Amino acid sequence: MLEIAGIGAAEERVYRLLVEVRDAGMDEIVQRLHIQEREAALLLSSLHDKGLVERPSADGGMRYVPVPPDVALQPMLARGQEALEWARRGVEQLTEEYRAGGRRHDAGQLVEVITGSGAIRRQLRQLAYGARSDLRWFCKADPVALRAQDNDEEFELLAQGIRYEAIYERACLEQPGMVDNVAQGIRAGEVARATSTLPVRMVIVDSSVAVCPLMPGGATAAPGEPTAAVIRSSSLLDALVALFDSQWAAGTPLHVTEEGKLADFAGGMGPGGSVADDERYLLSLVVAGVADKAIATQLGVSHRTVQRRITALMQRAGATTRTQLVWQAARRNWLS
Repeated sequence: MLEIAGIGAAEERVYRLLVEVRDAGMDEIVQRLHIQEREAALLLSSLHDKGLVERPSADGGMRYVPVPPDVALQPMLARGQEALEWARRGVEQLTEEYRAGGRRHDAGQLVEVITGSGAIRRQLRQLAYGARSDLRWFCKADPVALRAQDNDEEFELLAQGIRYEAIYERACLEQPGMVDNVAQGIRAGEVARATSTLPVRMVIVDSSVAVCPLMPGGATAAPGEPTAAVIRSSSLLDALVALFDSQWAAGTPLHVTEEGKLADFAGGMGPGGSVADDERYLLSLVVAGVADKAIATQLGVSHRTVQRRITALMQRAGATTRTQLVWQAARRNWLS
C-alpha cells in the first residue's frame, strides 16, 4: 500500500508491526515476522534513514519505535505528488512535441474528422478532462452529441478551477429546461453570454484545440450520422479563437438573480437583451456626448478599447451609427 511513498513491502511489514506494538526490540521483530536478524537489521536501518523509525535508547538503539504515520508519510507523499506532477508535465510536453513534429510532416494531422455521436462525445469528454486553464463554448440549439443537461464534467472542472466561458444563441436558451440549466452553471462559476445567433457549434480547449461538429452525414459517414472536426494548433485554430473573441465581445452578459434565476430572460432574449453595469456607464458617457479620449481617461482604458467596446454595442443593437446606437439604447431601456 505504501509503495507510492517509496516504502517496500518488507519495510511496510516491519513498520506496521511497530505501529501495532509501539515499541519492539530486534529479537521480537525477528520472531514475530519470521525473518533473519540480518534482514531485520537492514530493513530497520532503511526505515530509520527514511524517517519512519527511531531508536530512542541511550545504549545505541536496541529497541525501535515508529514515527507517527502522519508525521513520517505526509512529507513523502507530498514529494511523490510533486514528482508525479513534474512527470505529467514532461509527458504533456513530449506529447505536444511529438504531435507538432507529426503535423510538420503531415498536414493532415492538423484536422482530424471523427464520426458518430458517441465518438464525438468521448472526444469532448477527453479534451475537457485534459484542460489546464479554460474551455470556451458556442452553444447552438439542437446539439449534435452533447446536451447541456448531460455536461456533468463541467461542474467537476469548475470546482477544480477550470474556467468555463459559454455563448448561448437565443434559440438554444428558448429550449425547454435550458434557462434553469444555464442558471445552474452560472451559480457554479460559469461565465455566460447570449447572442441572437451563432455561426457554428464549437468548443475551444486552452486555445490549443477546437472541436466543431460538421453537417450530419458526408462522404465518410453513414447517412444521418454526425461528424466533427478536431482542429489543433494552426492558422485555422487561430481564426476560430478570434471568432470566439469577437462573438464574446458582442454578446450580452447573463447573470443570476438573488433568487437563483437567470436574469434578463423572460421566455426570450428580447431585442438585444441587457447590458452590464460597465457597459451602461460607457453608454451614458456616449449619450452625454463625451469624446472617446475623455471616456478612455474616465474608464482608465485605451482609446482603442473604448472604440472597440462601442463598436461591439453597435453590433449588438444592430446600429450602423452612434446616433442609431443612442436611439436603440433608449428603446431597449439599456440606460435605465
